[in-house]
Amino acid sequence: MDNQEELPRILVVGGSRVTRSTLIKHLRESYDIREETDGEAAWQVLMLDYSIELVICSMLLPVLDGEGLLKRMRASRLARLDQMPVLMISSDDDEEAIERAKSLGASDFVSRGTGGAELLARVDSLLKLSRAQNQLKENIEQHVQNPETGIFTRKYIEQRALQALSHAMHQGNEVSAIVMGFDNVGALREEYGPQILKQLQKRFISILSGKIRKKDSLGHFIGSQLVVISPGTSYSACEAFGNRLREAIRIANISVQGHRLNLSVSVGISNSPADGVSSAHALIELAGIRLNTAQQSGGDRIVSCDAKVSAPLPPPTLERAISFLRSGKEELVTPFLPELGGKLLPLLKLMERELALGLPLENIRKRLLAMRPKSSNSTGKTAGRADKLVKHIDQ
Repeated sequence: MDNQEELPRILVVGGSRVTRSTLIKHLRESYDIREETDGEAAWQVLMLDYSIELVICSMLLPVLDGEGLLKRMRASRLARLDQMPVLMISSDDDEEAIERAKSLGASDFVSRGTGGAELLARVDSLLKLSRAQNQLKENIEQHVQNPETGIFTRKYIEQRALQALSHAMHQGNEVSAIVMGFDNVGALREEYGPQILKQLQKRFISILSGKIRKKDSLGHFIGSQLVVISPGTSYSACEAFGNRLREAIRIANISVQGHRLNLSVSVGISNSPADGVSSAHALIELAGIRLNTAQQSGGDRIVSCDAKVSAPLPPPTLERAISFLRSGKEELVTPFLPELGGKLLPLLKLMERELALGLPLENIRKRLLAMRPKSSNSTGKTAGRADKLVKHIDQ
């Protein structure tokens, strides 16, 4: 019994009892097995059971299929799920499903008829590779700086936060943490592959490095997300910084395979006196939780110490909109046509009166009204913006 508990733990997920029994028969001498019959139950197990090191999963599952389970794992903020090896059971003739699973991050594939010796070899190889990668990650975290990005590791950024908090307590000052990340990371990974996240992170670091102060500390949080520790900065100042950052990302010309990406970032902010925290770990984690709230609220948001979710960025000014159009960035103007058109109507009326151009002003006014944002019961801000727009167009 003691030996069984020491064995590496594997989760076997399959809708077919025969398939599960066959797999377990091959593996039970070498591994501690847990089995589930559907993807949703498997996901709940993975969230709670930290001892699982590998998943063997059928493509076809009830409730949540194999692809859905794999997609959730690879989109998880938990590194142990995002990086856990997943061995998919596939049909040899379903090449399209295999390619989809590969793009989602499947580690390897076996067919239902795979023999016990080959199955054991595949599982052993995946576990050894996973452990080697985890060991490398642990070694990297012992460094002050991440060798790939050149910024502080998560472990060291907590030490910097601890130092800043200690100094702030003696000086009667404050410390803020800002955790930032791109929205829709899972969709980006699925469409462009995992390398895109590394490229985006490097570009993100480049943008941030030019915006933070010398006494601020920039480091890694989780995955592609980054954290800034800012001594002596109020959370309201951090909110203003977050809005400038969101604007910078919105207008940044970041392309993949010749296609410009429409990116947005969300921001979570915590502050030592405002949140009543004295622990560096708690300060950073609270900002991370607020980032998660911002992303779950639709992305392109900031959640700060008042726990309110900010509205999306306001429309650009007419001058900025024209600048976007001249540089070929129409997609940054199109969502705000009602607001921008409302601002232009007085000028168009003057041009019509003085130059008699024959402009269909009434038709333009009606089209702009039809495009106005619908009211929202969730925040009331969208409704307020719509009301102002109607008044502006009607003037």
